[in-house]
Amino acid sequence: MKLLHSMIRVKDIDKSLKFYTELLNMKVVEKRRLTDCWLYFLSDEENSCQIELTYNDETPKEGYSIGSAFGHFAFSVDSFEKFSQKMKDLGYEYLYEPFDLTGKGSMIGFIQDPDGYEIELIEKVVW
Repeated sequence: MKLLHSMIRVKDIDKSLKFYTELLNMKVVEKRRLTDCWLYFLSDEENSCQIELTYNDETPKEGYSIGSAFGHFAFSVDSFEKFSQKMKDLGYEYLYEPFDLTGKGSMIGFIQDPDGYEIELIEKVVW
C-alpha cells in the first residue's frame, strides 16, 4: 500500500497556490472540478509526495478550523540560509526560527501556510 496524498481545505486558492508553488517549489500536476469544489493536486520536486488543496464553492468567510488532531507537514530544505532569503523575498516569516534539534547540526524551523497549517522544515546534516 502507498500513501497517495493528504488533503487540506483552503480559503484563498490563489494565496495557497502561490505559497506552495513559489515558496515550497511544488508543482500543480492536476486540477479537477467536482460538483461543489475545485481540487488542486500539487507534487514535490521528486514526485514522491502530493498535497491536495480543496477549494470549496461555499468557503466559510473566516476560513476553516484546523482542529487539534492535525500536526504539520514536513519538507526538507537544502539550506536554511537560501530558504530564509527566498522567504524574505516573497514576504513570508518563520513561525519558529530554525534551531539545532539534535545538537549535531540538524536544523528545523516552522512556517505556516496562508490558512495556518504548520509546516516543519528540516535541514539534515550531511556527514
